[in-house]
Amino acid sequence: MDLVRKHFSKKRFGDVLGYNSGIGLAGPPLMTAWCYLLDGVLIDSGIAHLRQAVVASVQADKPECLLLTHHHEDHSGNVGAIRRTLGIPAYAHPLTVRKMSAPFKIRPYQHVMWGRSEPVALEVHPPVHAVGRSRFRPIHMPGHSKDHTVYLEENRGYLFSGDLFLGERIKFFRADEDLGDQLASLKKAVTLDFDVLFCAHRPLMAGGRQALRNKLDFLENFYGSVQHLKAGGMSLEAVTRHLDRREDRLVKWMTMRNACFANMVRSAYHLSG
Repeated sequence: MDLVRKHFSKKRFGDVLGYNSGIGLAGPPLMTAWCYLLDGVLIDSGIAHLRQAVVASVQADKPECLLLTHHHEDHSGNVGAIRRTLGIPAYAHPLTVRKMSAPFKIRPYQHVMWGRSEPVALEVHPPVHAVGRSRFRPIHMPGHSKDHTVYLEENRGYLFSGDLFLGERIKFFRADEDLGDQLASLKKAVTLDFDVLFCAHRPLMAGGRQALRNKLDFLENFYGSVQHLKAGGMSLEAVTRHLDRREDRLVKWMTMRNACFANMVRSAYHLSG
C-alpha cells in the first residue's frame, strides 16, 4: 500500500469551477486546497505536490489570468508552472509580489503536506479586474498573513476569501498569525455585499457573510476571555493551561508547535484592546 496518496478532484459550483488538491498519509488528506476559475480568472493555484494534475486540468479550461490571495504554499504552489505553461499574467498584493520574487523558507511539515512554491514574477493587481460579467475587487485583509488579500466579485456577490474563513471556531493559530489584524479584517469583510464564500479550504454556497460574522463573534469572545484572565493576574502560561481544550494536539505535533492553540492565546494576551 502506498504511504502517500494524492487526491485531486474537479467540481462545478454553478458558474465557478473548483479544483481541489491534497495529499494523505495512507488515507484521506487532513486538509485540501481549492482554487477557482470564473470568467477566465483563476484564483490561487493549488499545491505543488499535485502540480501535474492541477496544471493539466487548468490548462484544459484556458484561464486568461491568475489572482493570488497570498504567498502560502498551499495557494501559490503552482503559480510558476501555470505561468510557464499557459503564458498568462498573475496578479497579487505588493507584499505577495515581493515575497514570491525569491525563494522563502518553509518548515518540514509544509514540505510534506504541500511542497515548495517556486519563485515567480507577479504583477501588482489593479484596483478592479473586470472581465466578462465579472468585476474582481482585491481587498487587503491581513491577519492570517501580512499579505493576505480577498477578491470580491461584485456583480454576483461572491467572496474568494483565501484563508480568511477556514471555520467558525478556530482551534489554533500559526506562529505568524495576528489576532488584531484578523479581527479588523473580519469586521471589514462582514460589511461587504456577498453571500457565497469561496474559501480555499471550505467553500460555502450560502450564508457566507453570516459564517464570517460567527467567526468574528467567536474570536472576539475568545479575546475577551483571555483579557479577563490576564486582568485577574494570570500569566500567559496559566491562561493557556486554563483555556486549553486539547483540541490541537495532532496539529501541534505535526507542525512542531508552528500551529497550535498556544499561539492563539499569545496573540490575544498581548493585544491591547
